[in-house]
Amino acid sequence: MLGREQAWSSLDDRYDVLIVGGGVTGCGIARDAARRGLKTALVEMGDLASGTSSRSSKLVHGGLRYLEHYEFSLVFEAVSERRVLREIAPHLVRPLGFLFPVYKDSRHKLWLINAGMWLYDGLSLFRSPKVHRNLDPKEVKEEEPGLNQEGLTGAPLYFDCATDDARITLENALDAREHGATVLTYVRCEKLLHDERGRIVGAVVNDLLTGDTKTIRADAVVNATGPWTDETLERSAAPPANPLLRPTKGVHIVVDSHRLPLTYAVVCFHPEDGRVLFAIPWGEQTYIGTTDTDFNGDPSEVHATRDDVLYLLAASNDAFPGAKLVPKDVIATWAGLRPLMRPMKADANVDESAVSREHQVVIGRDGLITIAGGKLTTYRRMAAEVVDTAVKLLRLGDRLPKKLRPARTDEEPLPGAVGWPEDDEYRQVLRYIVEASDRRLSTQTAEFLAGMYGMCAVDVARIVASDPSAASPIVEGRMEIMAQVDWAVSSEFACEVGDVMTRRTQIFFRDADQGLSAVSRVGARMAEQLGWDDQRRSASEAGYRKAVADARAWRND
Repeated sequence: MLGREQAWSSLDDRYDVLIVGGGVTGCGIARDAARRGLKTALVEMGDLASGTSSRSSKLVHGGLRYLEHYEFSLVFEAVSERRVLREIAPHLVRPLGFLFPVYKDSRHKLWLINAGMWLYDGLSLFRSPKVHRNLDPKEVKEEEPGLNQEGLTGAPLYFDCATDDARITLENALDAREHGATVLTYVRCEKLLHDERGRIVGAVVNDLLTGDTKTIRADAVVNATGPWTDETLERSAAPPANPLLRPTKGVHIVVDSHRLPLTYAVVCFHPEDGRVLFAIPWGEQTYIGTTDTDFNGDPSEVHATRDDVLYLLAASNDAFPGAKLVPKDVIATWAGLRPLMRPMKADANVDESAVSREHQVVIGRDGLITIAGGKLTTYRRMAAEVVDTAVKLLRLGDRLPKKLRPARTDEEPLPGAVGWPEDDEYRQVLRYIVEASDRRLSTQTAEFLAGMYGMCAVDVARIVASDPSAASPIVEGRMEIMAQVDWAVSSEFACEVGDVMTRRTQIFFRDADQGLSAVSRVGARMAEQLGWDDQRRSASEAGYRKAVADARAWRND
């Protein structure tokens, strides 16, 4: 496994494919390309999944509401991919029940919603985690006693899946690296290179951690920069006349589960505009989202505002009137941008929520391949389409290096799922983890680690066996342990305190103090692993504190 310095040095080589952008789609492209045998490099200007891919609703779903807009092909594609992701990442993609309460004054009656549920199950070829069933008002009250019962006529219970969006992104990158791809974070694409004919031949990139610059030569270059798509296109030889994207902002809020206890995820409708939102159980927390508003600013400066938070609290309190949630109940927020395709001129005034979630692969006149639009659930299929496009371009230019092998990304498990029990019965896995730690970890901790790392939790446990201090908690009273810091640095591309606190763990979202009490401890541990001096350590710690402050800025609005 290449260290960061070695990976940076290897960029002197020529690549078949260079991917700019380390979100879930970019990492999926790297995995697919590397598995086919293409010499692949990926550069990301921040941490993996530090943009949209860690700020989603954390769902792998078919998009039930898309049926209302007759987007049957999108739903079919999504439910098909949901099944694939359940098979290749069962430790990360877990079934979750959703209640869809219907009231006397609801826009659609119960019989129509039920018909839609049958259509939804049918489009999945009845391969949903479970077929939906209808609950009468009494059953709904038993399952979700906090839900508004006034005028309730019933609630279908259907099933989609929940996931850890950051970690599914990371595991794609890990698998890409395992199959020969060079993956580098905190490396920004400064300039796209073109030959005398105007064809794209690579990029100039800057290592943001060292200040070094390199030129990467590549026969195909992919723009997978999500909300930064149009900004990246401006560097091409022939940028489009109009922006490709219409980004919309989605905000979520997190509260303790004792303030909003849930058995299932619940579909909510905002009392002011009727927008569909979700209240989702998340272990010791519950999160509510999402908003959907146009955004025209800097994608790196997207944060929740007080209006966003109040909007989500209003929806929560309408659906769960006994909760009486107030701003001080909000532990954390996250905000991300959906890189949605800009509607055609005839649809320019369409409401934000009605903008299609379809994706598009665009080939510029200089040969730059851009992937835009789409959603988390369909990232793998989008990635395959991009690599197919790159292969066609390489063949046209007589630059395909050799006969390629099939990627089989729909069959081969992600790293944490290699060896995972087919029946999902993982008690034996827990025993492996406890034994690998030299019995220094409890079964409870082993279960926590298995849910996050899958079979790779055994490797995390081995760190504890060799260093008992690694079993100590990152934050007192919480489950995360110091071995996770070590593993994040040694094996998961973590370069900053924020990488560990936000995306390798979820302490940023789940701890009542967002992990601020542990910043110095994590910084010291990373400094020891990475050889930081005091200045470098202080800067990384300060970066995390600023991220927390930015996420809390709405409190001062």
